Amino acid sequence: MKFLHIADLHLGKSIHGVSLLDNGDQPHWVEQFLSLVDRLRPDAVLMAGDIYDRGAPSGEAVQLLSRLLTALAGLNTPVLMTAGNHDSVQRLSFAAPLLARQGVYISRPLTESLELTRLTLQDKNGPVTFYLLPYLFPALAAQALEDDSIRDYDTAVRRVLAAQPIDFSQRNVIVAHQNVTANGKESQRGGSESMVGGVGQVDYTAFDGFEYAALGHIHAAYPVGRPQVRYAGSPLCYHFDELRQPAKGPVLVTLGPKGEAPVLETLALAPLHPMREIKGPYGELRQAELSQPRREEYLRVVLTDQRVTPEAAAFFRDLAQARGSVLMELTSEYRYAPSGLSPTGPSTGEERVESLFSAFMSQRTGVAPQAQDEALLAYLGELTRQADAHQKPDPAQIQRALDFLLKQEDSHATDPA
Repeated sequence: MKFLHIADLHLGKSIHGVSLLDNGDQPHWVEQFLSLVDRLRPDAVLMAGDIYDRGAPSGEAVQLLSRLLTALAGLNTPVLMTAGNHDSVQRLSFAAPLLARQGVYISRPLTESLELTRLTLQDKNGPVTFYLLPYLFPALAAQALEDDSIRDYDTAVRRVLAAQPIDFSQRNVIVAHQNVTANGKESQRGGSESMVGGVGQVDYTAFDGFEYAALGHIHAAYPVGRPQVRYAGSPLCYHFDELRQPAKGPVLVTLGPKGEAPVLETLALAPLHPMREIKGPYGELRQAELSQPRREEYLRVVLTDQRVTPEAAAFFRDLAQARGSVLMELTSEYRYAPSGLSPTGPSTGEERVESLFSAFMSQRTGVAPQAQDEALLAYLGELTRQADAHQKPDPAQIQRALDFLLKQEDSHATDPA
């Protein structure tokens, strides 16, 4: 039996103010995925949660999911879909009994029934039963099982699975959306994953006995504890941190007879707008970008030898626009100490307060602070560092600071972007 495992679609997501729906990224991925399904004709498609980016999705996000499910039903490909922590399980499971008649099976809320939604398919080696476990909070499991002693995620998952009529003498597959770890060790997650480290851990042994555990929640694709317990990862990069992760794409799972390890293969799908980060001195980056043009990208630029100046901001912004790309982030790691001020002292992280604020405003407006603004920021940064000395602020300088902030906010509010 062959099936495709995908997860964390986050339909309706925006990155740095760019809608991945409106800009074509997610519709493009859906069409590529449908072409892959049409070519491979798998026995099923497994969607392991976070189908939408928010519990109350936009109409456009709902329409895109409708396009995906309708096309898969037209290809006679069963769909097994579970709700993630970004989804509303109640909204996602709307009309689930009706959709099941068309081959679309959706996890039901545990408040309705402790019995998980499941589907049994047949191949030459016998039955394979798929179980759909929605994102599970301990309090929800405690309510469903009427047991207030359930206080952690691992216990919650194990107790809910123990309540299912699973025949482990046959082949079984679980589709789940949880923070699964191996002996308490977590993976390195991308910046788009907002979950606090250590929260909601479920040990991979909770899925012992299953031939395959199709996981969602972490945006990197990797196994946990054993090869058959696996995250598919998100279909697209949703943060520049995710560029460190392997190529993204559906996992093709080939399930053999009972007791035989499944064969796993990641099928990479090229994004409409690849994400790329460049980092280095301004002059070197400028020369490299002019000599090796790339088009239709989402770009992050990190300067290491200077602040973000109006010249640098204009160069990268205009170059990206001319090439059909989007400059999503322009920032600087350069540390600058104004003349007459101490280069050391308390700061936010390792960088000086004024440097961080200058970079932040440059990123928001695309225009770096002018010389007089730099001097004001330096003055305010020095006040912060000398707070213990009880230096009395100059009221005129404070008024200038307020005027500067209001000017920046007003310009950002009127920016059509």
